[in-house]
Amino acid sequence: MDRTRKLTGRPGRGFLRTLWDQRQLALMSVPMLLYVLLFSYAPLWGWITAFMSYKPAVPLFDNPWVGLRNFSWLFSRQEFLLAIRNTFAMSVINLVFNTVSAIGLAVLLNEVASRRYKRTVQTVTYLPHFLSWVIVVGLAQNAFATDGVVNQVLLSLGLIRQPLFFLGEGRYFWWLAGIIHMWKEAGWNSIIYLSSMSAIDPALYEAAEIDGAGRLRKIMHITLPGIKSTFVILLIMNIGMLVSGTNDGNFDIPYLMGQNLLIDWSQTIDIFVLKYGISQGQYGRATAAGIFKSLVSIFLLFSANRIARRLDEPTLL
Repeated sequence: MDRTRKLTGRPGRGFLRTLWDQRQLALMSVPMLLYVLLFSYAPLWGWITAFMSYKPAVPLFDNPWVGLRNFSWLFSRQEFLLAIRNTFAMSVINLVFNTVSAIGLAVLLNEVASRRYKRTVQTVTYLPHFLSWVIVVGLAQNAFATDGVVNQVLLSLGLIRQPLFFLGEGRYFWWLAGIIHMWKEAGWNSIIYLSSMSAIDPALYEAAEIDGAGRLRKIMHITLPGIKSTFVILLIMNIGMLVSGTNDGNFDIPYLMGQNLLIDWSQTIDIFVLKYGISQGQYGRATAAGIFKSLVSIFLLFSANRIARRLDEPTLL
């Protein structure tokens, strides 16, 4: 009991005292803290270029200040507004597809009795996560081409009369990107849900079975409620990353599959930043777009966390 109190710290003892009592844990966190400070916070000084007409060849503070002119320029361009629309649309589709597929796959695997079959399916579904996006997009382009396997199957089933131009029509792009992302990440995303399901007390299933509950009822009333806290935490994190560059669907797929025919549907904020920042050298405007993306991510994260708290659900912050 005394050892537990020493590790956790008593209320009112002060931050420094608690930190000293937990010094081993604090030291373990130092490398990750340094990593975050070095790669996530230290580069923030570069945000100052969003308020300048920045040129790399000129010393930083010799560049002319333009105030909020770069931000005004962004929101006066239809191209940037379309990039915002595309980013949110693809991110929401990815979020829904990935969450539903991960939970569905985890539930199905959790119900499998044969360990050998379960491990085989897990291995097969995990493998696409380790493939390069270049390889995945190449496979998808072959599959969804006009003479690809998808069109051939649809034609043979009589669902379409002529091949569909999946890769060249904007109305298909968002959904195609969502399907590709789901295929690649469903197995990997299901890992944490499977771990959460393994922590559910088996006695609950036994009691439900004694009461006459079938497999579907046990899933609905035991398995899914048992992973609710995990689902809420992951949902908060994913909502915070809707427009973030850490969401692969916001860059890799649109960048590799996008073309001039699809520019109004495929260009996201990240690609907009790359285009104007690297290709055209308009660093101030590209930085302004990046700041906007970061502020939206912070707003979404805190909003989702606040809503979860109001609903008395587990929160991240």
